Amino acid sequence: MPEGAGASGWTRPDLTGGLAGGTLRDILLWPDPRLRQVCQPAGYLTGPELRALAADMLATMYHAGGRGLAAPQIGVMRRVVVMDAGWKDGAPDPQVLCDPEILVRSPQVEAASEACLSIPDRPVVVTRPRTIGLSWYDLDGRAQLRQMEGQPARIAQHEVDHLDGLLIVKD
Repeated sequence: MPEGAGASGWTRPDLTGGLAGGTLRDILLWPDPRLRQVCQPAGYLTGPELRALAADMLATMYHAGGRGLAAPQIGVMRRVVVMDAGWKDGAPDPQVLCDPEILVRSPQVEAASEACLSIPDRPVVVTRPRTIGLSWYDLDGRAQLRQMEGQPARIAQHEVDHLDGLLIVKD
């Protein structure tokens, strides 16, 4: 396996800004009851704690071959999400979203198969809005606002669901 490759076989991108060198964490697996809990705001963590958590989450996500990971999936009940919609296609764009909130959902919806790192080998077809307006805070505490569509919108919605204790499966 090449240097920097995770268990998935994809080569993770080089990270900067204090996000490199994260520690791999165990991913909680369904039906762990913590996956159904609503998370507390990320703002209760200090800046260094948030950066360390984000670095660990990115390392874990890339190693597992995912495109997104929410903090509760590694047992941290805070509203933090990492995602990178393009890394498997050679266009990495790692993002850390603290306290993300979906502000707008388009009426146009799309059904697609989704996988989840906490529910391995069990893809589920999920219907979601094609476009969303998302707000969050970055690691420096600056408010961010972005319209997302297609794959990034689907990933963000999936991960925000995790923060609210919602999964793609019913138990």
